[in-house]
Amino acid sequence: MTQRLRIATWNINSLRLRRALLGRLVEALDPDVICLQETKVPDELFPADAPAEFGFNHVAFRGMKSYNGVAILSRVPLSPLTTAPDWCGKGDCRHISVMLDVPSGPVELHNFYVPAGGDIPDRTQNAKFAHKLDFVSEATLWFAARPPLTRAVLVGDLNIAPLEHDVWSHKQLLDVVSHTPPETAGLLAWQQTRFVDAVRHFVPADEKLYTWWSYRNRDWRASNRGRRLDHIWVSPDLQDGLVGQTILTDARDWPQTSDHVPVCVEMEA
Repeated sequence: MTQRLRIATWNINSLRLRRALLGRLVEALDPDVICLQETKVPDELFPADAPAEFGFNHVAFRGMKSYNGVAILSRVPLSPLTTAPDWCGKGDCRHISVMLDVPSGPVELHNFYVPAGGDIPDRTQNAKFAHKLDFVSEATLWFAARPPLTRAVLVGDLNIAPLEHDVWSHKQLLDVVSHTPPETAGLLAWQQTRFVDAVRHFVPADEKLYTWWSYRNRDWRASNRGRRLDHIWVSPDLQDGLVGQTILTDARDWPQTSDHVPVCVEMEA
């Protein structure tokens, strides 16, 4: 017996600052699971009452002061997974994984916040860019070394727009961090460790698609200089059960919102 499962991912860019916007996300998407990145809150200060306020009674989170942080809010019972390594040995709270207790069988869920990589796309000149490439490479090798994944979902702000039409100008952004060839090749190699791009399953690769617009762009909708940095991947056995996807573009106009917008995929699992 399968179950409809709606999984949303959002770089909230401070959970405590934008806690009220979770209600708007829930109203718009009615997800069963919400994966957050850049929660920017240490575990001891995590607003534990917030998920239940919106109907999510199962929570897993890893956070630190001021930076990074990931959380999973779920209406479905979950149990934490602890098999992943400390990526790049930095202990910087960029990944959390759980097993969702779905009636038809458990679903393995990974929530990632990949390093942004700074501004200079050169690993010798920019330690942040080197860290980003190393993080993606380490994650790729770890997933590739595992037995073939089944009933698995990977989501998050992966901070890379891998395809030509995942950015507003492929030519102009080839030397801009998030769309450089080393990054896009690395992310696609990670995806090919046995994942399917669930959003592009519905939206052809030659169609423009974005999830992020810079704060520096005042009239973001008019100029539409976006990038698709937020992703949902599924293991191949879940591909036939994909029902639909939503990129909640209107969330970019919410008051004091994030520069990312929520992405949601519905599937039979």
